Amino acid sequence: MQSGTATRFGLLGKIDAVIGRIEVWILSWGIILMALNTIANVFGRYVFSQSIYFSEELNEFLIVIVTFMGLGYATRKGIHIRMSAIYDALPINIRKGLMVVIAAATAVVMAVLAWYALEYVQKVASRGRITPALQLPLYLTYVWVAIGLALASIQYVLTAIRNLNFAEKDVYVSYFEIDSYEDPETAAAIRKYEDSTEADK
Repeated sequence: MQSGTATRFGLLGKIDAVIGRIEVWILSWGIILMALNTIANVFGRYVFSQSIYFSEELNEFLIVIVTFMGLGYATRKGIHIRMSAIYDALPINIRKGLMVVIAAATAVVMAVLAWYALEYVQKVASRGRITPALQLPLYLTYVWVAIGLALASIQYVLTAIRNLNFAEKDVYVSYFEIDSYEDPETAAAIRKYEDSTEADK
């Protein structure tokens, strides 16, 4: 969906689409590696009576990556949890204004958290600590927290920018996703089908 719509939103849309592809790649391989690592560890334990000594540590590392890279992905797709009972009852222009404020405020919070996370990563790196099993620098685990929070902050900035156009009737929960109760990917598939049907006529 993003690759098809990125050109309509100019440079920001293209940059966001590239970041989105990188996130999907990291998330996909993170989950695949977790599954393979877990299966291999279970197989080794019950078939060869020998667990993989770094399996638990590797899974912890991958969980951090998937969790915090998933933060930006969820924000991009507009699938994060929202409390919107009062918000939904408001007129469209007020909702758009509120979305700008909410997205901008959340972007600031995410950026501050990313900054503190980066400071912590620098402290860990300066102490030279390493992981017990893989013997990797410990900061490589925590750096994903800072990256994920920074990417989420960027997504909220893009959401605020997208909603500054009050001439548009729609409220956007991300740079591409319109505020609705439909599943975004299902809605995209329906729109694609409707567009192809109209083109065939």
